[in-house]
Amino acid sequence: MVKKRAEKKTEVEKLNAELLQTSSLILASFQGLKVSQDNDLRRAIEKVGGKYRVVKNTLVERAARGTAAADLLKGLTGTNSIAYTQADAMQLAKALTKYARDNPAFSFKAGLIEGRVVSLQEIQQLATLPSREELMARLLYLISSPAQRLAGALQGVSRNLAVVVKQAVEEKKFAG
Repeated sequence: MVKKRAEKKTEVEKLNAELLQTSSLILASFQGLKVSQDNDLRRAIEKVGGKYRVVKNTLVERAARGTAAADLLKGLTGTNSIAYTQADAMQLAKALTKYARDNPAFSFKAGLIEGRVVSLQEIQQLATLPSREELMARLLYLISSPAQRLAGALQGVSRNLAVVVKQAVEEKKFAG
C-alpha cells in the first residue's frame, strides 16, 4: 500500500514527538527476520517499556530533525529498525541483546543512550550490567556493612566487659 503525502507527514510528526521524549534509542538491522520472530521482538521490547518500529530511512531522518537522535539517524541505508524507550535504557539493551543472541538475523548498528551516541560494544556492555534495583541493593549493602561491623564490635566489647565483671563478682574481687 502506497502512503499519501499527508499520511507520511502525520507519521513523521508523530515519530518526531516520540523521539523528542526518548532518552535511549537503538538502531538495528532486521533483514531476514520472519514475521513471527518480529512479533516476538516487539513483545520483548514492549515488556521492558520500549517501542519498536521498522522505519523508512528518509522518513526517520526527517522525524529525527531537532532531536538528540538526529546525527545517529542521518544518511541511513539498507533495512533499519529502531527500538526506543523513555524508561531504563539498560532493560532495553538487555532485551535486545538476548533477542540478538537467539536470532542472528537481528543485528545492532548503533545506539543513543542519554543523548550520547554509543557503539555496538557499549550497547553490549550496558546489557551485561546488573539491573538498577540490584545496583541499589549492592550500594545499600556497602553503605550499611561498616555500620553493622562497628555495632558488632561495640557489642562485643560491652559483652566482654560484662563477662569480666561477672567473673570478678563470682570470685569476690570487689569485696571490701
